[in-house]
Amino acid sequence: MKPRYWHYALSLVLCAALVPVLRIQRLPANFDWGRLAIAYWIVLGAQSISLAALLCVIGAPRKQVWEPLLARYRNSRLRIVPLLCFYAVLVWATTGLEALILTVDTIAVLEFYERRKMRGVQQALGAAFPAAAYFFFGFLMVLAYNCVIVASRFNPASDPALAAVDRWMMHGYSVWDFTHWAVHTLPVSFFRAMEFIYFGMFPQIGATIILLAVCDGRARALQFIGSILLAYYMALAIFYIWPAQGPYYLHPSGLPSSLRCYTVQTTLVSRALALHQHVPIHRISTDYFIEMPCMHIVQPLIVLWFLRRWRGGVMALAAYDAILVVAILVLEMHYLIDILAGLAVAAAAISIAAGPFGRKAVDRVPADVMG
Repeated sequence: MKPRYWHYALSLVLCAALVPVLRIQRLPANFDWGRLAIAYWIVLGAQSISLAALLCVIGAPRKQVWEPLLARYRNSRLRIVPLLCFYAVLVWATTGLEALILTVDTIAVLEFYERRKMRGVQQALGAAFPAAAYFFFGFLMVLAYNCVIVASRFNPASDPALAAVDRWMMHGYSVWDFTHWAVHTLPVSFFRAMEFIYFGMFPQIGATIILLAVCDGRARALQFIGSILLAYYMALAIFYIWPAQGPYYLHPSGLPSSLRCYTVQTTLVSRALALHQHVPIHRISTDYFIEMPCMHIVQPLIVLWFLRRWRGGVMALAAYDAILVVAILVLEMHYLIDILAGLAVAAAAISIAAGPFGRKAVDRVPADVMG
């Protein structure tokens, strides 16, 4: 089997062993399907379409994407009225951000339909859905096996060692020193902005699936997801060898309790302890315990590699990811060594599943990015 197909074999092995392994650790062979499906297929799906549209506007030639869109609405200005009404209703029913995302999604889908017609829409769905479904399946495996690892091994076992490595690299300082300084110096609004950046990373995956599926087809989209899942499987292996909870376990940062990260951190600590003590749970949900490597770095790096020909979009994403590094550290979600390990895992996953280092990169955006 060629290395770029290893992720398929690993996925099959993990799936085949899942139920026996869960039973050994007295964990339920059941997932929180409702929560996972809504979070992935609806919430993340809507965000991904909006980001894909934004990346098209930024990264594709103006004459190819932006000018035809403006011309269409300039020639038929009445089209704007129902969109404004639609946006107003969404603002009333949801929030301003959600309304904006759904309105952008609507405009993007309508524009794609105008240019590709129904056959093009069906082809795009046929190319994107297998990759999206494969990622959903693979992430279920990751959620299940990271619970298995926590149940079988004391989760914070490697925290002191990772913290010591961090202090050595930062000449006596640590992530929590940085976080404590920020908590006592900067307003809560700064941390809310960092949370928006931190949790806003995930739509990059969906947007990349959409762009690759539309422009390059199903095989390329699956190759991208194969790289992501291979990185996750590497992360599971590393997590088994060096289980760790995170810097917030050793030295709570004092983040404001109103922050989502505060709730996430306190919940993960309590649930990790419960899993290790084999406290019965009813289903496997969205609890994610893997500390090293930092997949919040691994996934954006793989995205940047696969979208490297969309130069404008990649530059925007790279700027976002630079701020993301700050968010990861200031919110005390990972050690610095986790981020460095993420660089190595991303490079390994790309070289195995995508085989890019010996290939000639595609240097331009396809002419049919929007039809």
